[in-house]
Amino acid sequence: MASIIKANELQDFGGNSILTSDGAGVVTPNATGIKNTPAFHVSKTTANQSLSDNTNAKVTFDTELFDSDNNFASNKFTPTTAGKYYLYAQAYLANNNPDIGTIELAIYKNGSLVAFHQHDHRTEMVGYNQVPNIMTIVDANGSSDYFEVYAKADVTSASSLQVYGLADGYTYFNGYKLIGA
Repeated sequence: MASIIKANELQDFGGNSILTSDGAGVVTPNATGIKNTPAFHVSKTTANQSLSDNTNAKVTFDTELFDSDNNFASNKFTPTTAGKYYLYAQAYLANNNPDIGTIELAIYKNGSLVAFHQHDHRTEMVGYNQVPNIMTIVDANGSSDYFEVYAKADVTSASSLQVYGLADGYTYFNGYKLIGA
């Protein structure tokens, strides 16, 4: 024999709403501990960005696809809820230069490196573009920590490498709070 419990709201012993339902099967988590927020996804969709030889450059983003808690501004993510966060970044790098050595993509926390990907471009064929990506899980204190994306290239000639801003969003940065971590 099966039992059915019908409710439009689940509360804890303190009367706090944990889950609500609209009656049509859409359940909304209300408790902070069961939400993957704050969450964001931003991309570079318009202007290209030049990288100078062996110089870290903060990657700029001009389009917010979503920002659940308005925590992304001035090209950095500042989560207002303490916890562990999954962060992912990718950059589309134009590569028509045979004199490019290594390329790096990194995520910084409060101005310090927390994760990076380095690729030796000299092993690639000239004319191929690179799309390095980086992912990490980091702790955030919920009050002052912030995260940014940086790119760097070893450009051995006088030219520079471009971080492309394309309408289909190949250069982007996203993340969300992990539940229960």
